[in-house]
Amino acid sequence: MNIKPIKTDADYREALKETESLMTADFNTPEGKKLDVLVTLIEAYELKHFLLDKK
Repeated sequence: MNIKPIKTDADYREALKETESLMTADFNTPEGKKLDVLVTLIEAYELKHFLLDKK
């Protein structure tokens, strides 16, 4: 997967799948850096598209 903005539900699902495959990556490796970027993109997408009830 190329790292790209997450704009659709399909992009989101693809990013989640890729993130899952990278969960055991070491921090300062190319895979770890890719995981860090993907998690940041996923968080941004979720904040915009999934409303949380803050009671």
